[in-house]
Amino acid sequence: MAVGADPGTVVIVGAGVAGVRAAEALRAAEFDGRIVLFGAENEAPYDRIPLSLEFLEPKTSRIARAYDEADRRLVWADLTLHDDDWYRRHGIELHTGAPVTAIHPAAHTVTVGGQIVGYDKLLLATGSRARSLPGIDMGDPRVHTLRTYRDAVGLDAALTPGGSVAIVGAGWIGLEVAAAARHRGLDVTVLGRSRLPLARSLGEEIGEFFAETHRANGVELRLGVTVGARGAAGLTLTDGTTVAADTLLVAVGAEPNIELARRAGLSTGGGGVLVDAGLQTSDRDIYAVGDIAAARNPFLQTRIRVEHWATARKQPAVAVAGMLGRPGVYDELPYFFTDQFDLGMEYVGYAPDCRRVVFRGAVADREFIAFWLDERDRVLAGMNVNVPGVVADIKALIRARHPVAVGRLTDPRHRLADLLPG
Repeated sequence: MAVGADPGTVVIVGAGVAGVRAAEALRAAEFDGRIVLFGAENEAPYDRIPLSLEFLEPKTSRIARAYDEADRRLVWADLTLHDDDWYRRHGIELHTGAPVTAIHPAAHTVTVGGQIVGYDKLLLATGSRARSLPGIDMGDPRVHTLRTYRDAVGLDAALTPGGSVAIVGAGWIGLEVAAAARHRGLDVTVLGRSRLPLARSLGEEIGEFFAETHRANGVELRLGVTVGARGAAGLTLTDGTTVAADTLLVAVGAEPNIELARRAGLSTGGGGVLVDAGLQTSDRDIYAVGDIAAARNPFLQTRIRVEHWATARKQPAVAVAGMLGRPGVYDELPYFFTDQFDLGMEYVGYAPDCRRVVFRGAVADREFIAFWLDERDRVLAGMNVNVPGVVADIKALIRARHPVAVGRLTDPRHRLADLLPG
């Protein structure tokens, strides 16, 4: 479907950030065919990132937050990606509350609401859902997850100042909500299976730093424990102890929504839908982006699936280029960020082969950069804490694939840009 030919129809399944960015990219590329965007949620497409950050913070709690139950449309302007008029003006057929239930690759059709819709190219941006926890009644009104706007509204109402919340999961969502809940004046207990939070992804040094940050702000960390069940007395842990709380947040990760792709016969693996560097699936007319895309990354020379807003924003343009006959390559470095208490953090890179972590600046001063190095002292990843404006330099060091002088790397008197090979 090259530009200038019969424009045809592009169907996008998933109306989150990735799906909307794909629609934007199609119109920006002067595609003048039909674009049909299906979203399973009833809300207009919105940004999920603020749900665990600004949305729950006291300064925004219940401010400009309205929900029209008559037509079940989200109307909080700070979350929505575009208003309804934008979709009309750009000729994008937006259908909310319209989950696609089947894909028929041979016929080039999808089934939604009992109707059959044809496509020339199909983009899957179905995202993820919150994981549940065995032994926990997820239908209990005191039990919450945090993935959707509706989840956030319910959790916002439950986090009452002076109350208590137990959070199962010491990952990014769990820790961000813990910080927001402490700001709101709740007693907070975080339960995690690992000895330290985030240690699996960032290592023990950084895990200890985040643990101490939360303890210093009044969060009780119960680590190295597993939840058995929830009863009248509260949560029962496998070590025989219990934790009582008014509210329970289950934040044990996300499950990619790949069932639709699997039933359609697309190749899956690595927890996602297998795509090449151009984000094309095993079917030449179907692409996948965002949380579900297990993509071959040419720079990293491996297949990787990244559940983050930055990926959802950047991958669609590459997929759209391929749909329009101008194949591109997605070789971005994984990136994520968080804000917790007084910390603003950004991480970029991929470091499964890390041999050591070194620090630029004093961790005790809460302003530092951590670097993950391989056996040749090449930078694999970097994380800046309360040190803004350095992500571009960290990316350049990673992409250089060149050993660095560690003494200069860790000395703030030397500019990071000066460490790049000539």
